[in-house]
Amino acid sequence: IVENLLAAGGPVVAILLLMSIVALAIILLKWWQFAMLRLTARSPVDKALRLWREGRSEAAIKALNRSRQPVAQLVRLTMVGLLRPGFDAALVREEVSRVASMQLERLRSLLRPLELIATLSPLLGLLGTVLGMIEAFRQLEVAGSQVDPAILSGGIWQALLTTAVGLVVAIPVVLAHAWLERKVERCGHLMEDAVTQVFTRNLQPLPARHEAAADPALNHAA
Repeated sequence: IVENLLAAGGPVVAILLLMSIVALAIILLKWWQFAMLRLTARSPVDKALRLWREGRSEAAIKALNRSRQPVAQLVRLTMVGLLRPGFDAALVREEVSRVASMQLERLRSLLRPLELIATLSPLLGLLGTVLGMIEAFRQLEVAGSQVDPAILSGGIWQALLTTAVGLVVAIPVVLAHAWLERKVERCGHLMEDAVTQVFTRNLQPLPARHEAAADPALNHAA
């Protein structure tokens, strides 16, 4: 099949097939990266935030020590910064914001080439179609009065083949890019939410069992 496509579509189809291989490699690499980082998992971060709200700061940091998850690393950095003597909350926020930007940029690596492939594939396919139509009509001109309809129809379907290949490459790449980009956006939202909870722990209610333990009158009423 590949040989037939290359023979019928020429160099444009060859370029599109090469772009599809590159796109597939990028998609598999990013999928593996995100899976290894457990990009949007909440369990370790939620546990650490619960310990943080309970005032068990060291336990909260320890719960995140071995996590490679970007959200967990950012939360741990925030907690450590807030526990340093004489900390400046504004400076901690600046550092957390800087690290978060670097982490998100790292996660977005290779997504731009994927977006470029999704954009260029249909355009290259259209270019191949235009070139094929030019060649078909040139052959008609050469044939002169001895016009064979098979020449025109054969040239047209070969020309349209490049557009079809371009769309076949572009559509799944667009879907994969949107899915990967959504994963990164979701990670960014989780970072913002978790870091805000670290800064505002005194404004958040404790779990019910701790409120009950802290209020003797409530225990007596129970």
